Amino acid sequence: MPLTLEQSQLLIDAAHEHARGAGLSVTVAVVDEGGLLKALGRMDGAPPLSAQIAEAKAVGAAVWHRDGDQLAGVQDQRGAFFESVSRLTRLPLIPADGSAVVRDGSAVLGAVGVSGAKPEEDRECAEAGLAAVLGG
Repeated sequence: MPLTLEQSQLLIDAAHEHARGAGLSVTVAVVDEGGLLKALGRMDGAPPLSAQIAEAKAVGAAVWHRDGDQLAGVQDQRGAFFESVSRLTRLPLIPADGSAVVRDGSAVLGAVGVSGAKPEEDRECAEAGLAAVLGG
C-alpha cells in the first residue's frame, strides 16, 4: 500500500522543520511506489527549479528502489541503460543524494526527494521526514 496523503504531508512537514532549524529553504517531493507525485511542498525562498529537481530525485528512487547515492552509482556503472530507463518515465531521473525509498519491511511505499540545499543537507532533510513517518 502506498503512502497516504496524510503520511506524505507529515514527511514534508518534518523535512521542512529540519530545514528551518538548519537555516535552509528546500522543496520536498513525495511520490508513490510507481513514481507518481503524491505531495510537494516548496518552502519560501527555495529555488524555483528545486520543485522539479526534488520530484525527479524522488521518481528515480521509487522506480529503481534505490536511494539517490546508490542510484548515482548505477548511472556511473551502467550509464546507457540508466539513460534508457530515464526516458521511460514521465520526467528525467536525477540520481543524487537527497532522495530515499520509503519502505515498510521489504515493501516499497514510495519515495522522497529533497532539493534546494547542498546534497548532504538535502539527504538530512529527507532522513528527518522519513523518521517522522517510519518512527525511526
